[in-house]
Amino acid sequence: MTPELPELQEIRIQSEEATPASWEFEPTTGIVILLPNADRSAIASTPWRDFLTRMLSRYPETENPVHFSTPHGGRAAAVSVSEGVSTFKALTLARKAIGPLLAERPSELTVISLLDDEHAAGVMGEALLAAAHAGLFQLPRISGTSPTPKTLEAIHFYGTGFKHADFKHVEATAEGNNLARWLTHLPGNYLTPGIYRDLAESLAQKEGWETHFYDLDELEKLGAGAFLSVVQASPVRDAGILHLKYRPGDAQGKPLALVGKGICFDTGGSSLKVSGSMLGMHGDMQGSAVALGAFLAITRLKLSKPVDCWLALAENHIGSRAVKCNDVVTALDGTTIELINTDAEGRMVLSDTLALVSRGKPRAIIDYATLTGAVVAALGQRMAGAITNRRDWVGPIIQAGERCGERVWPFPYEDDYDEDLESKVADTLQCRTTGPGDHIYAARLLGRFVDKDIGWIHVDMASSGTHKGGLAHIPTDLQGFGVRFGVEWFKRFDDLSNAGD
Repeated sequence: MTPELPELQEIRIQSEEATPASWEFEPTTGIVILLPNADRSAIASTPWRDFLTRMLSRYPETENPVHFSTPHGGRAAAVSVSEGVSTFKALTLARKAIGPLLAERPSELTVISLLDDEHAAGVMGEALLAAAHAGLFQLPRISGTSPTPKTLEAIHFYGTGFKHADFKHVEATAEGNNLARWLTHLPGNYLTPGIYRDLAESLAQKEGWETHFYDLDELEKLGAGAFLSVVQASPVRDAGILHLKYRPGDAQGKPLALVGKGICFDTGGSSLKVSGSMLGMHGDMQGSAVALGAFLAITRLKLSKPVDCWLALAENHIGSRAVKCNDVVTALDGTTIELINTDAEGRMVLSDTLALVSRGKPRAIIDYATLTGAVVAALGQRMAGAITNRRDWVGPIIQAGERCGERVWPFPYEDDYDEDLESKVADTLQCRTTGPGDHIYAARLLGRFVDKDIGWIHVDMASSGTHKGGLAHIPTDLQGFGVRFGVEWFKRFDDLSNAGD
């Protein structure tokens, strides 16, 4: 039985502009003190000035954060914050500060800002709340013994800068991220395409989203041969494309669209994965989980624009009916594709999904996919790769990633790459037979199925889906990367569009 979908833990938030006159805190209260970077003189105005001076003198100024026991038996973290601190750096500091405090299972946290930079205080306030929600969240565990959950009743913020913090935005994106991580962590037999559909539709009923599921019968009628080629060997016919609609109030016009690759398990098909490379392939649906998480966050924020979410749900099995290398399939828009590697199935399900999405003429599309190893080779595992069909979006994509703390770096999208995808028997090759740059060639294939009038961003998350020991505010290897980026992009999309006019 699949565990129930998670709910965000409720944390009471209180904020005061003045710092507390008395620093006599209960032992069950965790303390975070924000200090100006490389300037510990700010502690001179605090009731703990002598204690903090002695405590911090034991550590080099490069030690950040510094954890110590309080005079009243609790635990505290002193965090040095640079003026104009970046969101990513703030989230990273927050994770490192919050983690050891939450391990003590405090009932409350108190955050005291001694910063002169009110903007930095606001950024750190948001980061600390995000880190708290990420740290409190527990990934699903299939066991007869339930783990003892961590709880936190309240966070008290003291300092003038916290009035600039948008805590509602933090909570919405935290809930979306938790959902994405939770889904991705589920074992493959606990999240088949059919189970995934049921979970998403139950969430849709709760949130008031409209739904339509394109099952295999309907996809066959539509001629979605690219998608169908992936699922030919599946033992059950539960694959399909789930379309969710968010329609706030009287919102008019074409929607924005989120698209996600939802391969619930990937054997590689006829191009069978070998040795340990099949381990972890239940997480090949992470792109769809992030799309759904961003969609939930947008709903929580009551974004005024209509938004659609499309989840390409399938499994890539091996069997007597599996497609083979050099087979030719016909996609939904009539494009013929020569298969080169059946383990490059993600671009096949996304091709037909993007073609279907484009029929509705959305204002813009973001698709998420753990798509290629090439993007990992290019970037490592600390940021995602992106490719767009709008050259003037390259700078804004970088800036959006920097603002939200989920860093994204664009790659080129030039049509001469198509020369390397020419087939002698079909309109295009699925991918190259050998050679570097597969993340770019994958995007060139996907771009064929996006109407040129529609602005599109392809986010290859293979380089950001996991990071050993956590990244930014996320303390687990599994990141749920992309929720904050999608929300950031769609919130500011009108400003971007107007700037381009």
